[in-house]
Amino acid sequence: MSKMKVMIPCDEANHVCDKTQYKEASFWEMIKLNIHLIYCRACRKYTKNNTTLSKTIEKSNIECLDKKCKDAMKKDFEKVLKEVSN
Repeated sequence: MSKMKVMIPCDEANHVCDKTQYKEASFWEMIKLNIHLIYCRACRKYTKNNTTLSKTIEKSNIECLDKKCKDAMKKDFEKVLKEVSN
């Protein structure tokens, strides 16, 4: 029988926090994160800041470029970069 690891290090807690923001964390990961947050002030602050950032971005009404525009910009950039390097 394998041991269930409940305590996780901060780097893993931060990764699970990020996954939770995008609804990609499993139920077990969220349980371990919440246990970690009980005793780790730094990760509580990271989680709070991460949540604030996600909410701010959500409310910002940012419009992203479509793939055609991005590809055209990339092509133009590479062209100029090639000209400058020569």
